[in-house]
Amino acid sequence: MPRFFSVSAPAALPAFFLASALLLQGCSLLPQKDAAAANGSAAVTSGAPVRSGADDKAAQRDAFSIDVKAPPNIADYLTRHLELQRFRQLSDLTATELSRLLGAADANTRELLGTLGYFSPTLQLEMRETPDSTVAQREVIMTVEPGRQTRISDVSVDFTGPIQYDPSADAQREDIVGGWSLRPGQGFTQTGWDSAKNGGQRKLNRLRFPTGTISHSLADVDADAAEAHLSVTYDSGPAFRFGPLQTVPENTQRYGHEAVRLLARLPTGADYDESVMLQAQLRLASSGYYDSVFLVMDTEAPDPLTAPVIAQLREAQYQRLVFGVGISTDTGARFSIDHIHNEPIVGWRALSKLAYDNETATISSDWMSLPNESGWRKVVGGSLKREEVGSYTVNSSRVRGGRSQEDGNHIDRSHILQFDSTHNQGLDAPPSASAVSLTWGWTGRYFDSLIAPSRGMGLAVEVGPGITLTGERLPFGRVYARWLGFLPTGEVRADDGSMRRSRLALRAEAGAVVAKDTARIPNTLMFLTGGDTTVRGYGYRKIGVRINNGETYAGHYLLSGSVEWQRPLVIGGEMTDFEAVTFIDAGAVADKLGDMSVKVGVGVGGRWRSPIGAIQFDLAYGVAVKRLRAHLQLGFSF
Repeated sequence: MPRFFSVSAPAALPAFFLASALLLQGCSLLPQKDAAAANGSAAVTSGAPVRSGADDKAAQRDAFSIDVKAPPNIADYLTRHLELQRFRQLSDLTATELSRLLGAADANTRELLGTLGYFSPTLQLEMRETPDSTVAQREVIMTVEPGRQTRISDVSVDFTGPIQYDPSADAQREDIVGGWSLRPGQGFTQTGWDSAKNGGQRKLNRLRFPTGTISHSLADVDADAAEAHLSVTYDSGPAFRFGPLQTVPENTQRYGHEAVRLLARLPTGADYDESVMLQAQLRLASSGYYDSVFLVMDTEAPDPLTAPVIAQLREAQYQRLVFGVGISTDTGARFSIDHIHNEPIVGWRALSKLAYDNETATISSDWMSLPNESGWRKVVGGSLKREEVGSYTVNSSRVRGGRSQEDGNHIDRSHILQFDSTHNQGLDAPPSASAVSLTWGWTGRYFDSLIAPSRGMGLAVEVGPGITLTGERLPFGRVYARWLGFLPTGEVRADDGSMRRSRLALRAEAGAVVAKDTARIPNTLMFLTGGDTTVRGYGYRKIGVRINNGETYAGHYLLSGSVEWQRPLVIGGEMTDFEAVTFIDAGAVADKLGDMSVKVGVGVGGRWRSPIGAIQFDLAYGVAVKRLRAHLQLGFSF
């Protein structure tokens, strides 16, 4: 006969829990042996139950199974989080003990439902003996009628401290209030409530007020009306400004304090901005001079307007040898050796590299100085490369010199004088060539993240004149531009209220080399496209100018673009780090604009925000070549 356990009288439930607590406390005071006897079970040691051995069949089965009858999302949530699950595999658990556990399960279930916004549920717990089951000795059936989900009635966001009256903080206050994630009419969940409060505090701490806290928060729930009245007050604390950058002498023995200051380029006297400090930290970490970097503002300084920033560093060795291996769907297996010298001459850094894959073999060396006060640094370098370009082999050399700048505001600039020479091999290969060119480069990155962006844009432009040195000396001009933007298209929400946006990723690329037809311009200055990051469905740099014999040449003009829809995935009601994508790519290369023949690729793919960076996998169909091609890429770069 099935046993039923239910709670209906309001006074009975507290009485039951009080009696249970007293009984359990009394058992805990007994000696170990007596306590085991009082509970009707053997003593437990080493974290594992000791089975009686009287019933081998029972000893091989769980004490009970749990069947939650509720709406699917609620059933899944309760099944995963019920405290009762902890005792399921105790095969020597008696019916009396299980009945006692069911009392606690009622309260635990109501607590879990409350986190989802259901404060007036109807519950029924049923326990059945299942002697014929091979899984469990008993079955616990939990029937849940959750009732109405509590909805947000109103939200009050208030401030205390300087942010309350400071006119320069108006935009920050509006950002916190306007970006509040729980809106009236939305379902209340504890996770959503915590996320909204913490999200507001993060916005408070990012600008000017790093010590700001939540001084008051209240979720006033009217269970009968299924309404929640939310209120939160943020105490900003004092406004901070960047003071001097401080280092520990023993951590700056190789490269000195001045190198830290010039690389970090913190704007002393400016309002505290977390992103600015993170950018400074990133510049130091990526400089190669330091193995570890952490910047922290001294928020306990006497004067918040001159609070020092402390650089915690570990300096890298003067020289380092790095071996690398990898694989790409574009170029196949890859092997590389990097030699890094952080001071071949005082204030300079050298990176020499030997790299080999199925398409290219390269040896190069690049030298750069420390930046000056404006962020400009001198750069010189050279390279030798053997590369499969289209249908022939290119042996090229390059020597370059000039200056580059990272201004700390998402912008990179460069002024480069460059010599290029190419010697082409293969049937019907174009003639060898050489040239000198001057290039002005500008790159702006305005993404919300440089690791896995979800909104923002990036633009890169290169433009400059040149003159050929092989054959007739003729002038030419070269321009190249690429753009990438993310456009939000909607919200994807999980059962717990967490949200991420789907988006369109839009990409455009264009290039041109303007010169007389007789000008012998090096292939390395002209254009090819196709591959993982350009036109998927085609091989790496396999889209170019086609001549009568089917050979592929680099061309004077390039056009390409892509539209990609990216949607976060919710699995089992939970937000994941995976995304599904659908895309269409198109690109063309020609020697004359009127000869453009567009190649199209369409496909689907997935994205994973892994601990080591974004991993992208795409399966694309090249319409022109009529074949499927897989593309794999690790990380994001622009």
